[in-house]
Amino acid sequence: MAKYGLLVNVDNCTGCYNCVIACKDEHSGNAHLPIAAAQPVAGHTWVRVEPREQGTGTKVRYSHVPISCQQCEDAPCIEAAQDNAVYRRDDGIVVIDPVKAVGQKQIAESCPYGAIYWNDELNVAQKCTFCAHLLDQGWAEPRCVESCPVNALVFGDLEDPNSRLSQLVAAGNTETLQPELGLNPLVSYVGLPRPFIAGEVVCSDQPNECAVGARVTLSGLSGETTLVTDSFGDFRFDNLDEGASYSLRIEHDGYLPVEKSVTLSSAALNLEAIELTPS
Repeated sequence: MAKYGLLVNVDNCTGCYNCVIACKDEHSGNAHLPIAAAQPVAGHTWVRVEPREQGTGTKVRYSHVPISCQQCEDAPCIEAAQDNAVYRRDDGIVVIDPVKAVGQKQIAESCPYGAIYWNDELNVAQKCTFCAHLLDQGWAEPRCVESCPVNALVFGDLEDPNSRLSQLVAAGNTETLQPELGLNPLVSYVGLPRPFIAGEVVCSDQPNECAVGARVTLSGLSGETTLVTDSFGDFRFDNLDEGASYSLRIEHDGYLPVEKSVTLSSAALNLEAIELTPS
């Protein structure tokens, strides 16, 4: 038996919302019993795309993070449900029984990811099912994955070592949403927005020129990293720890080095223009 999972590559996602539209097309007004009742036309997005903006000024990064049911192996919704109204299939997919779950609003309230929605008309909680009804018919992937034009969504069997999903997860570059919850989701991510420090280097004696090729070294508890400024004099250090303190040293031939101590108190820090003085 397969164990289905999903990998979301945030770096690839362009925020086109094809996944949202495909989900609506498949489920809105269409009941797929006994797996899911019809999704309402408005008010539900079983896969939502969250915009994440980091930085200020010219040092801004904008990401889109698709979020749907994480198919947690330690699912709070299963614990919150009565009469086995939420159950896990042998293939790992968590299903809310559209009949047994009627009236159990605590199921929707139990999800820490906000991925379960309450259908006021049907008086039942609903969520993404990985299009289990289609998988049971022989489909290889859910509609959202099929519709993604940039391969930001990868679906497959986690227990098949030859599946593309298993190989990507085995590469070790994945993480989960809110890992501190300890829910062991079957959905993993690549490229989730992480804190960064950015800036630009200029030369005081060349007001119209950038300091191209300046060496910028960032030191912290996890070690030391050195970058070289690009053709615009820009630099950016990614995948940092929010709240951590760092030391920054800038060196450029013919100029005095500059050292700064910085604390990353938010998700991104723009140091703006750092001026070098001729030696």
